[in-house]
Amino acid sequence: MFAWLFSDPLPTGAQAPDFALPDESGHMVRLSALRGHSVVLVFYPGDDTPGCTKQLCQFRDDWSEAQGRGVSVFGVNPQSATKHEKFREKFHFPFPLLVDEDQKVAALYHANGLIVKRTVYLIGPDGVIRFGQRGMPAPHEVLAKAG
Repeated sequence: MFAWLFSDPLPTGAQAPDFALPDESGHMVRLSALRGHSVVLVFYPGDDTPGCTKQLCQFRDDWSEAQGRGVSVFGVNPQSATKHEKFREKFHFPFPLLVDEDQKVAALYHANGLIVKRTVYLIGPDGVIRFGQRGMPAPHEVLAKAG
């Protein structure tokens, strides 16, 4: 009943579950279509809240490092495309925010709950998880796992 409360992130070395979610513009993003590239997924509780804003702004501010390493970054939470679009525009995020209505993808990645558990993953070009951690790891710590 409360397994979601005590779950750990998926372990490094595990195959990342495939998913397809719309971004704030309605474009579908499918993980399997990103094979050959490293992907960062930032599961976060809410748009335009202090902790979430800080975390996503850190990835925005380290965008050149992500680009230099060929890493795609996505924010993920269950809020609407309209909220995501306003949040993204307000803070000039260079990466999409995915709409995970009903937290189905968050559940696959052990980040679901009453609110989304702040969890960051780096998935390698082979689809294998190279980094998974709760909280707000520094972007350079996450991106370093991209090779």
